[in-house]
Amino acid sequence: MKKFLAILLIVALAASFVACSNNNAGNEDVNSNGTANPEPAKTEEPVASPDEDVKGEGVMTYAEYIAADLDTEVVVETYVQAKQSWWEDKATVYTQDKDGAYFLYNMACSEEDYAKLVPGTKIKVKGFKSEWSGEVEIIDATFEIEEGSYIAPVFDVTELLGTDELINHQNEFVAFKGMTVAAAGKDDSGNDVAYLYKWDGSGQDGDDLYFNVTLGENTYTFTVESYLCDKDSEVYNAVKALNIGDKIDMEGFLYWYEGVNPHITSVTPAQ
Repeated sequence: MKKFLAILLIVALAASFVACSNNNAGNEDVNSNGTANPEPAKTEEPVASPDEDVKGEGVMTYAEYIAADLDTEVVVETYVQAKQSWWEDKATVYTQDKDGAYFLYNMACSEEDYAKLVPGTKIKVKGFKSEWSGEVEIIDATFEIEEGSYIAPVFDVTELLGTDELINHQNEFVAFKGMTVAAAGKDDSGNDVAYLYKWDGSGQDGDDLYFNVTLGENTYTFTVESYLCDKDSEVYNAVKALNIGDKIDMEGFLYWYEGVNPHITSVTPAQ
């Protein structure tokens, strides 16, 4: 009798275990302690980040462009940041992608297409990599407008002034903070002045403005390029209002001419 009861108890326990297993098989979101299991993560195909700047077929990355020899053909995809000038179906344009900047000099461009090159416009450019007095640029270029838009954030290069690293940011949209206005030259009376029309003071209102700023013991010459920011622009008049000793912050494009010679687009009192 005892043996029969023992067998009956074993059979009952086995049946109970099978029922419990079957119940959990239909309720997989419950774990052993009775609490709900988290839903398993869904597996999805990787999606390209909107911050990625995927280049089209046959288009160079910025690193490949930098590595290319001078006077060789280059093909890049880049984004308009500012337009400097248009004349006789040629445009000079500041452009940048997420890795670096490209200065397009006298690119073939109709007046109608020039109007389309608003800041942020993506373009595919084919031309030749060239250098003029230290400024690396693309010349003899043609372009086509593509889908996409990008405005580069300003990058503060104040601490890079006077270093070898600064040139790595050539043509980028950059900022300079807390710099001091120094004498740019002298007027006809022999008095120090804060700016000059043209580099030697031989120009007049409407020409490029040249002014000097200091950081520590070093002095740098910055320019308001009149084709980029004309005599009616805010920055042109801000520079004309400068006094020697003023502390200022600036933004502009890191142009190069026999050394750093930024094309300034904004001047404000230092913060």
